[in-house]
Amino acid sequence: MTHILIADDETTIRTSLSEILEEEGYAVASTGTVAEAMVLLRDAHYDVLLLDVWMPDRDGLDALDEISTFPSEGKPEVIMISGHGTIETAVRATKLGAFDFLEKPLSIERTLITIKNAVDKRQLRADNRELKQQLAGGTSVSGNSISAKALRQQIRLMAPTNGRVLIYGESGVGKELIARAMHAESLRSERIFLELKCAAIPEDFIESELFGHRNGAVAGAPPEKRGTFERADGGTLLLDEVGDMSLKTQAKVLRALDEQSFTPLGGREPLHVDVRVIATTNKNLEEEIAHGNFREDLFYRLNVIPFFVPPLRERREDIPPLVSGFLQELGREYGRPHVEIAGDALEVMKGYNWPGNVRELKNIVERMLILNPQAQRIERKHLPALMLRTPARPAGATEEFASLQQAREAYERDFILKKIDECLGNMSRAAEALGLERSHLYRKMRALGIPVREV
Repeated sequence: MTHILIADDETTIRTSLSEILEEEGYAVASTGTVAEAMVLLRDAHYDVLLLDVWMPDRDGLDALDEISTFPSEGKPEVIMISGHGTIETAVRATKLGAFDFLEKPLSIERTLITIKNAVDKRQLRADNRELKQQLAGGTSVSGNSISAKALRQQIRLMAPTNGRVLIYGESGVGKELIARAMHAESLRSERIFLELKCAAIPEDFIESELFGHRNGAVAGAPPEKRGTFERADGGTLLLDEVGDMSLKTQAKVLRALDEQSFTPLGGREPLHVDVRVIATTNKNLEEEIAHGNFREDLFYRLNVIPFFVPPLRERREDIPPLVSGFLQELGREYGRPHVEIAGDALEVMKGYNWPGNVRELKNIVERMLILNPQAQRIERKHLPALMLRTPARPAGATEEFASLQQAREAYERDFILKKIDECLGNMSRAAEALGLERSHLYRKMRALGIPVREV
């Protein structure tokens, strides 16, 4: 729903405009002072502001100048109105960023057309901003493994449909990237893509984030808020880690999916939307259903097109192209676009188990660039200490030890390497974290076979 704020000191104009705009389906708020208008603009989201030039407490053009400094995503389109307008005033308003200038008495037909054009412009601006963010984040699935090729084929096949998608995979495997790639190849690619991280939002606020609220229905929040379902109208909504939703919220999401409509908290009328929903999870939802933690009916609504993204340890042949891509992407960001990686370093990376998957790989590439600002080639010695241990064991496997002493040494070696890695290779900090003198730490490392010069 489009939200409009009217700031005019004439009560009759505020009342009549509010009634007309509400009949046209807009959500309208009004005020008679600039001071209150500025408070409302900072506390809530408004798409369009109708602002009178002559206000009792402050000049409207002065307020327009301040509004022009607002962040782009929170800035409304401003339509100036005045009963004493001059060409000079209109020109100044336009230079300050006003969308248009209307003279009193207002023509209802022209006012409605101007508001519609302002809303369209704001929506286009928001969509362009979102598309730029998506392009900056990348939307392609890299890799030469059979799994990566299969994922790309699935995306090409399923993206043009409106079918709901449920993406399975461990944390960090790139589920969000799959969702963005699907949106980029869909018929909705020119509309907005929004992501809601279900696990990151407190339970008391997740319904407001999803469906929005009206009339101050949420204590401690702005009086009005558009939810992600409303903002994603016409585009794609990603519900990240949907398995972390409460059963109460799941019931409301189910109803919204079935009816493609919902009522904001504190609202009176349902809103109808056209949203394609993609969900991700790192949980086994069938087990969650068996334990009573996830609704079976919601599972079947979301699981129309299932995608499984395998962990990085099961597709090690994807590591070289991923590393190359991250070096190019992050190298451009840090002004070092030509950094390469040595073959022996790449072999070590291919042998590591990557518990954090692709996200961990990207973080480590970034860390190596930051910690080695002069290096034009990433060598084995630049890798984190944890990766320089013995070759990775298969996931879930346990190591056999001939004696308790061997088991103790293996644990100590892993623990020391972990602390060194946490301290980004800073030996003084690592020694302090381990409760050892630095010289004692070096002796311990040599005794355990840890190459001191390479950490």
